[in-house]
Amino acid sequence: MTQMKLGLGLYRHMLTPEYFRFAQQCGCTHIVAHLTDYFASEDSIVQATDEKVNWGFARAGDSIWSQESLRALQDLAGEFGLTIYALENFSPADWYDVLLAGPRRDEQLEHLKQLVRSAGACGIKAIGYNFSIAGVWGHQRKNVARGGAESVSFNADELPVNAPIPRGEIWNMTYAQGLEGQIAPFPHDELWARLKVFLDALLPVAEEAGVDLALHPDDPPMPTLRGTPRLVYKPEMYQRLIDLNNSPSNKLEMCLGTLQEMEGMSVYDAIDAYAGQGRVSYVHVRNVRGKVPNYHEVFIDEGDIDVLRALKQLDSHGFDGVLIPDHTPLVESAAPWHAGMAYALGFLRAVLMQLGG
Repeated sequence: MTQMKLGLGLYRHMLTPEYFRFAQQCGCTHIVAHLTDYFASEDSIVQATDEKVNWGFARAGDSIWSQESLRALQDLAGEFGLTIYALENFSPADWYDVLLAGPRRDEQLEHLKQLVRSAGACGIKAIGYNFSIAGVWGHQRKNVARGGAESVSFNADELPVNAPIPRGEIWNMTYAQGLEGQIAPFPHDELWARLKVFLDALLPVAEEAGVDLALHPDDPPMPTLRGTPRLVYKPEMYQRLIDLNNSPSNKLEMCLGTLQEMEGMSVYDAIDAYAGQGRVSYVHVRNVRGKVPNYHEVFIDEGDIDVLRALKQLDSHGFDGVLIPDHTPLVESAAPWHAGMAYALGFLRAVLMQLGG
Protein backbone atom coordinates (compact mmCIF):
# COMPACT_ATOMS: atom_id res chain seq x y z
CA MET A 1 0.00 0.00 0.00
CA THR A 2 1.44 3.36 -1.02
CA GLN A 3 2.26 5.93 1.62
CA MET A 4 2.38 8.81 -0.88
CA LYS A 5 0.02 11.67 -0.11
CA LEU A 6 -2.00 13.96 -2.37
CA GLY A 7 -1.58 17.68 -1.89
CA LEU A 8 -2.32 21.03 -3.49
CA GLY A 9 -0.08 24.07 -3.88
CA LEU A 10 -1.78 27.33 -2.95
CA TYR A 11 -0.52 30.89 -3.27
CA ARG A 12 -0.95 33.37 -0.46
CA HIS A 13 -4.23 34.82 -1.69
CA MET A 14 -5.60 31.26 -1.94
CA LEU A 15 -4.98 30.32 1.69
CA THR A 16 -8.66 30.70 2.52
CA PRO A 17 -11.54 28.44 3.55
CA GLU A 18 -12.86 28.38 -0.02
CA TYR A 19 -9.63 26.97 -1.47
CA PHE A 20 -9.10 24.60 1.47
CA ARG A 21 -12.60 23.23 0.87
CA PHE A 22 -11.78 22.77 -2.83
CA ALA A 23 -8.64 20.82 -1.88
CA GLN A 24 -10.63 18.67 0.53
CA GLN A 25 -13.30 17.95 -2.07
CA CYS A 26 -10.63 16.86 -4.57
CA GLY A 27 -9.26 14.30 -2.13
CA CYS A 28 -6.21 16.18 -0.89
CA THR A 29 -4.81 15.73 2.59
CA HIS A 30 -1.94 18.23 2.46
CA ILE A 31 -1.14 21.78 1.35
CA VAL A 32 2.05 23.37 0.07
CA ALA A 33 1.77 27.09 0.83
CA HIS A 34 3.49 29.81 -1.19
CA LEU A 35 3.77 32.72 1.24
CA THR A 36 5.86 35.11 -0.87
CA ASP A 37 3.82 37.75 -2.65
CA TYR A 38 4.49 40.72 -4.87
CA PHE A 39 3.54 44.25 -3.95
CA ALA A 40 2.72 47.18 -6.25
CA SER A 41 3.51 49.38 -3.24
CA GLU A 42 4.19 48.83 0.43
CA ASP A 43 0.58 47.81 1.07
CA SER A 44 -0.85 46.65 -2.25
CA ILE A 45 -0.46 43.00 -3.26
CA VAL A 46 -0.52 42.35 -7.01
CA GLN A 47 -0.81 39.15 -8.98
CA ALA A 48 2.34 38.43 -10.97
CA THR A 49 2.22 37.60 -14.64
CA ASP A 50 4.76 35.40 -16.40
CA GLU A 51 5.51 37.96 -19.08
CA LYS A 52 6.55 40.78 -16.74
CA VAL A 53 10.28 41.36 -16.32
CA ASN A 54 9.75 42.72 -12.81
CA TRP A 55 6.78 41.51 -10.81
CA GLY A 56 6.83 44.14 -8.05
CA PHE A 57 8.24 44.75 -4.59
CA ALA A 58 9.36 42.14 -2.08
CA ARG A 59 8.63 42.73 1.60
CA ALA A 60 11.14 41.93 4.35
CA GLY A 61 10.11 40.48 7.70
CA ASP A 62 6.55 39.75 6.61
CA SER A 63 4.44 38.81 9.63
CA ILE A 64 2.83 35.93 7.71
CA TRP A 65 6.03 33.94 8.46
CA SER A 66 5.68 34.42 12.21
CA GLN A 67 5.05 31.36 14.37
CA GLU A 68 1.70 32.78 15.43
CA SER A 69 0.60 33.28 11.83
CA LEU A 70 1.82 29.84 10.73
CA ARG A 71 0.02 28.22 13.66
CA ALA A 72 -3.22 30.00 12.70
CA LEU A 73 -2.79 28.84 9.09
CA GLN A 74 -2.16 25.26 10.21
CA ASP A 75 -5.24 25.37 12.44
CA LEU A 76 -7.42 26.74 9.63
CA ALA A 77 -6.25 24.00 7.26
CA GLY A 78 -7.00 21.46 9.97
CA GLU A 79 -10.64 22.50 10.00
CA PHE A 80 -10.84 20.95 6.50
CA GLY A 81 -8.88 17.81 7.31
CA LEU A 82 -5.73 19.26 5.75
CA THR A 83 -2.15 19.68 6.95
CA ILE A 84 0.28 22.38 5.79
CA TYR A 85 3.15 20.14 4.70
CA ALA A 86 5.55 22.66 3.16
CA LEU A 87 6.24 26.33 2.60
CA GLU A 88 7.78 27.50 -0.66
CA ASN A 89 10.12 30.35 -1.55
CA PHE A 90 11.62 32.80 0.93
CA SER A 91 10.89 36.44 0.18
CA PRO A 92 13.76 37.94 -1.86
CA ALA A 93 13.85 40.81 0.64
CA ASP A 94 14.68 38.34 3.43
CA TRP A 95 17.69 36.67 1.84
CA TYR A 96 19.07 38.70 -1.07
CA ASP A 97 22.52 38.95 0.52
CA VAL A 98 22.53 35.20 1.12
CA LEU A 99 22.16 34.79 -2.64
CA LEU A 100 24.52 37.65 -3.47
CA ALA A 101 27.12 37.09 -0.71
CA GLY A 102 26.48 40.63 0.46
CA PRO A 103 27.23 42.43 3.73
CA ARG A 104 23.94 41.45 5.42
CA ARG A 105 24.35 37.73 4.78
CA ASP A 106 24.95 36.69 8.39
CA GLU A 107 22.04 38.79 9.64
CA GLN A 108 19.71 37.34 7.01
CA LEU A 109 20.84 33.78 7.76
CA GLU A 110 19.85 34.32 11.40
CA HIS A 111 16.42 35.46 10.26
CA LEU A 112 16.03 32.40 8.02
CA LYS A 113 16.96 30.17 10.96
CA GLN A 114 14.06 31.64 12.92
CA LEU A 115 11.69 31.02 10.01
CA VAL A 116 12.78 27.37 9.97
CA ARG A 117 12.23 27.06 13.73
CA SER A 118 8.77 28.60 13.42
CA ALA A 119 7.83 26.21 10.63
CA GLY A 120 8.96 23.19 12.62
CA ALA A 121 7.10 24.34 15.73
CA CYS A 122 3.89 24.40 13.67
CA GLY A 123 4.31 20.88 12.28
CA ILE A 124 5.44 22.01 8.83
CA LYS A 125 7.77 19.37 7.43
CA ALA A 126 9.55 21.15 4.57
CA ILE A 127 10.62 24.48 3.16
CA GLY A 128 11.13 24.51 -0.58
CA TYR A 129 13.57 27.02 -2.06
CA ASN A 130 15.31 27.87 -5.31
CA PHE A 131 18.87 29.14 -4.88
CA SER A 132 18.91 31.42 -7.90
CA ILE A 133 19.40 35.07 -8.79
CA ALA A 134 17.22 35.13 -11.91
CA GLY A 135 14.57 32.79 -10.48
CA VAL A 136 11.75 31.54 -12.69
CA TRP A 137 11.84 33.88 -15.66
CA GLY A 138 10.80 33.99 -19.31
CA HIS A 139 7.69 31.82 -19.25
CA GLN A 140 4.99 32.87 -21.69
CA ARG A 141 1.27 32.13 -21.66
CA LYS A 142 0.22 30.38 -24.88
CA ASN A 143 -2.57 28.09 -26.08
CA VAL A 144 -0.33 25.02 -26.33
CA ALA A 145 -2.11 22.29 -24.35
CA ARG A 146 -4.73 19.87 -25.66
CA GLY A 147 -7.71 21.57 -27.29
CA GLY A 148 -5.93 24.93 -27.29
CA ALA A 149 -5.90 25.23 -23.49
CA GLU A 150 -3.82 28.09 -22.18
CA SER A 151 -0.58 27.02 -20.51
CA VAL A 152 3.08 27.93 -20.05
CA SER A 153 5.78 27.87 -22.73
CA PHE A 154 9.44 28.72 -22.81
CA ASN A 155 11.01 29.68 -26.13
CA ALA A 156 14.50 31.06 -25.64
CA ASP A 157 14.75 32.49 -29.14
CA GLU A 158 11.79 34.78 -28.40
CA LEU A 159 13.23 36.17 -25.17
CA PRO A 160 16.11 38.44 -24.06
CA VAL A 161 17.73 35.61 -22.08
CA ASN A 162 20.93 37.64 -21.69
CA ALA A 163 19.23 40.78 -20.39
CA PRO A 164 21.15 41.88 -17.27
CA ILE A 165 19.53 42.08 -13.84
CA PRO A 166 19.52 45.52 -12.21
CA ARG A 167 21.04 45.86 -8.76
CA GLY A 168 18.33 45.87 -6.13
CA GLU A 169 16.47 43.01 -7.80
CA ILE A 170 16.53 39.23 -7.50
CA TRP A 171 13.92 36.65 -8.40
CA ASN A 172 12.16 39.25 -10.62
CA MET A 173 11.32 41.34 -7.55
CA THR A 174 12.72 44.60 -6.23
CA TYR A 175 14.12 44.52 -2.72
CA ALA A 176 15.81 47.96 -2.83
CA GLN A 177 15.26 51.02 -5.01
CA GLY A 178 17.77 53.57 -6.20
CA LEU A 179 20.74 51.26 -6.69
CA GLU A 180 22.77 51.94 -9.80
CA GLY A 181 24.23 49.40 -12.17
CA GLN A 182 23.64 45.72 -12.80
CA ILE A 183 24.51 42.43 -11.15
CA ALA A 184 27.93 41.51 -12.51
CA PRO A 185 28.47 38.05 -13.99
CA PHE A 186 30.17 35.50 -11.73
CA PRO A 187 31.15 31.82 -12.10
CA HIS A 188 29.06 28.76 -11.31
CA ASP A 189 31.46 27.62 -8.59
CA GLU A 190 30.83 30.86 -6.72
CA LEU A 191 27.09 30.19 -6.63
CA TRP A 192 27.74 26.67 -5.35
CA ALA A 193 29.99 28.14 -2.66
CA ARG A 194 27.21 30.50 -1.60
CA LEU A 195 24.79 27.58 -1.44
CA LYS A 196 27.18 25.72 0.85
CA VAL A 197 27.29 28.66 3.25
CA PHE A 198 23.48 28.65 3.32
CA LEU A 199 23.26 24.89 3.88
CA ASP A 200 25.96 24.75 6.54
CA ALA A 201 24.25 27.52 8.48
CA LEU A 202 20.64 26.33 8.22
CA LEU A 203 20.76 22.54 8.10
CA PRO A 204 21.66 22.03 11.78
CA VAL A 205 18.68 24.22 12.70
CA ALA A 206 16.46 22.36 10.22
CA GLU A 207 17.46 18.97 11.69
CA GLU A 208 16.65 20.15 15.19
CA ALA A 209 13.31 21.57 14.02
CA GLY A 210 12.38 18.46 12.03
CA VAL A 211 12.22 20.38 8.76
CA ASP A 212 13.56 19.47 5.31
CA LEU A 213 15.24 22.14 3.20
CA ALA A 214 14.20 21.10 -0.31
CA LEU A 215 15.92 22.60 -3.36
CA HIS A 216 13.84 23.12 -6.52
CA PRO A 217 15.76 22.63 -9.79
CA ASP A 218 16.22 25.59 -12.10
CA ASP A 219 13.32 26.40 -14.40
CA PRO A 220 14.02 27.26 -17.15
CA PRO A 221 16.97 24.85 -16.91
CA MET A 222 19.65 26.87 -18.69
CA PRO A 223 23.32 27.05 -17.63
CA THR A 224 23.05 30.82 -17.33
CA LEU A 225 20.07 33.15 -17.37
CA ARG A 226 20.18 36.94 -17.55
CA GLY A 227 23.92 36.87 -17.02
CA THR A 228 23.83 34.79 -13.83
CA PRO A 229 24.73 31.12 -13.28
CA ARG A 230 22.23 28.38 -12.47
CA LEU A 231 22.76 25.43 -10.13
CA VAL A 232 20.65 22.39 -11.08
CA TYR A 233 20.06 22.70 -14.82
CA LYS A 234 20.77 18.99 -15.43
CA PRO A 235 19.33 16.19 -13.26
CA GLU A 236 22.75 14.80 -12.34
CA MET A 237 23.66 18.14 -10.71
CA TYR A 238 21.36 17.29 -7.80
CA GLN A 239 24.09 14.89 -6.63
CA ARG A 240 26.41 17.84 -6.07
CA LEU A 241 23.79 19.35 -3.74
CA ILE A 242 23.59 16.10 -1.76
CA ASP A 243 27.37 15.87 -1.56
CA LEU A 244 27.72 19.44 -0.23
CA ASN A 245 26.22 18.48 3.13
CA ASN A 246 25.16 15.00 4.27
CA SER A 247 22.50 16.25 6.69
CA PRO A 248 19.30 14.18 6.50
CA SER A 249 17.45 17.49 6.15
CA ASN A 250 19.26 18.29 2.88
CA LYS A 251 16.54 17.24 0.44
CA LEU A 252 15.11 17.74 -3.04
CA GLU A 253 11.93 19.45 -4.08
CA MET A 254 11.65 17.12 -7.07
CA CYS A 255 9.85 18.82 -9.95
CA LEU A 256 9.24 16.14 -12.57
CA GLY A 257 8.31 18.65 -15.26
CA THR A 258 11.49 20.65 -14.79
CA LEU A 259 13.64 17.51 -14.80
CA GLN A 260 11.96 16.41 -18.04
CA GLU A 261 12.77 19.78 -19.62
CA MET A 262 16.49 19.18 -19.03
CA GLU A 263 19.16 17.52 -21.09
CA GLY A 264 20.98 14.72 -19.29
CA MET A 265 19.71 11.67 -17.41
CA SER A 266 16.05 10.75 -17.83
CA VAL A 267 13.45 11.68 -15.26
CA TYR A 268 13.11 7.97 -14.44
CA ASP A 269 16.85 7.61 -13.80
CA ALA A 270 16.70 10.72 -11.63
CA ILE A 271 13.92 9.18 -9.54
CA ASP A 272 15.97 6.03 -9.05
CA ALA A 273 19.09 8.03 -8.20
CA TYR A 274 17.57 10.38 -5.63
CA ALA A 275 14.51 8.61 -4.24
CA GLY A 276 16.85 5.64 -3.92
CA GLN A 277 18.98 7.73 -1.54
CA GLY A 278 15.93 8.87 0.41
CA ARG A 279 16.55 12.47 -0.63
CA VAL A 280 13.14 13.47 -2.02
CA SER A 281 11.11 15.67 0.32
CA TYR A 282 8.08 16.30 -1.90
CA VAL A 283 7.23 16.21 -5.58
CA HIS A 284 5.79 18.58 -8.17
CA VAL A 285 3.94 16.47 -10.76
CA ARG A 286 3.30 18.15 -14.09
CA ASN A 287 3.93 17.18 -17.68
CA VAL A 288 5.77 18.90 -20.52
CA ARG A 289 6.54 18.53 -24.20
CA GLY A 290 10.00 19.34 -25.50
CA LYS A 291 13.23 20.31 -23.82
CA VAL A 292 15.13 23.48 -23.11
CA PRO A 293 15.45 25.85 -24.94
CA ASN A 294 11.90 25.21 -26.22
CA TYR A 295 9.18 23.41 -24.26
CA HIS A 296 5.50 23.61 -23.35
CA GLU A 297 3.65 22.62 -20.21
CA VAL A 298 0.67 20.39 -21.05
CA PHE A 299 -1.98 18.32 -19.32
CA ILE A 300 -0.73 15.66 -16.96
CA ASP A 301 -1.69 12.83 -19.36
CA GLU A 302 -0.41 14.21 -22.69
CA GLY A 303 3.27 15.06 -22.25
CA ASP A 304 6.61 13.31 -22.54
CA ILE A 305 6.52 11.86 -19.02
CA ASP A 306 4.80 8.55 -18.33
CA VAL A 307 3.42 9.79 -15.01
CA LEU A 308 2.14 6.38 -13.93
CA ARG A 309 5.61 4.89 -14.45
CA ALA A 310 7.24 7.77 -12.54
CA LEU A 311 4.93 7.48 -9.54
CA LYS A 312 5.31 3.70 -9.43
CA GLN A 313 9.06 4.23 -9.27
CA LEU A 314 8.75 6.71 -6.43
CA ASP A 315 6.53 4.27 -4.58
CA SER A 316 8.97 1.40 -5.14
CA HIS A 317 11.64 3.41 -3.32
CA GLY A 318 9.38 3.90 -0.31
CA PHE A 319 8.72 7.59 -0.93
CA ASP A 320 6.05 8.65 1.57
CA GLY A 321 5.90 12.40 1.00
CA VAL A 322 3.45 14.68 -0.78
CA LEU A 323 2.66 14.95 -4.49
CA ILE A 324 1.23 18.21 -5.84
CA PRO A 325 0.39 19.38 -9.35
CA ASP A 326 2.33 22.63 -8.94
CA HIS A 327 0.47 24.16 -11.90
CA THR A 328 -1.49 22.96 -14.88
CA PRO A 329 -3.13 24.23 -18.09
CA LEU A 330 -6.31 26.24 -17.68
CA VAL A 331 -9.52 24.51 -18.76
CA GLU A 332 -11.85 26.81 -20.66
CA SER A 333 -14.81 27.15 -18.29
CA ALA A 334 -16.33 29.43 -15.69
CA ALA A 335 -13.46 28.47 -13.35
CA PRO A 336 -10.37 27.72 -15.51
CA TRP A 337 -7.87 27.24 -12.66
CA HIS A 338 -10.21 25.09 -10.59
CA ALA A 339 -11.15 22.91 -13.56
CA GLY A 340 -7.55 22.40 -14.65
CA MET A 341 -6.38 21.63 -11.14
CA ALA A 342 -9.30 19.27 -10.46
CA TYR A 343 -8.40 17.34 -13.63
CA ALA A 344 -4.78 16.92 -12.50
CA LEU A 345 -5.77 16.01 -8.94
CA GLY A 346 -8.27 13.45 -10.19
CA PHE A 347 -5.58 11.82 -12.31
CA LEU A 348 -3.18 11.67 -9.38
CA ARG A 349 -5.88 10.41 -7.03
CA ALA A 350 -6.62 7.56 -9.45
CA VAL A 351 -2.94 6.61 -9.61
CA LEU A 352 -2.64 6.58 -5.84
CA MET A 353 -5.75 4.40 -5.60
CA GLN A 354 -4.23 2.01 -8.15
CA LEU A 355 -1.11 1.85 -5.96
CA GLY A 356 -3.22 1.06 -2.93
CA GLY A 357 -3.60 4.53 -1.46
